Amino acid sequence: MNNQTTRLIRLTEVMNRTGYGKAWIYRLISEGRFPTQIKIGSRAVAFIESEIDDWIQATIDETRKNAA
Repeated sequence: MNNQTTRLIRLTEVMNRTGYGKAWIYRLISEGRFPTQIKIGSRAVAFIESEIDDWIQATIDETRKNAA
């Protein structure tokens, strides 16, 4: 992992960044196509911001590659 601070973000922010709904995000996770969440409490989960950012960039790159 890199030396910068690892930031955790909640599902609401992931939904805002991706434009996906909760059910679709969890479906992609179950299919191994989206970064998995981590448990941060007995009833709370979060996502690692850098993993979400990397996923978004990879999705953009893949789309651009296929469009060319």
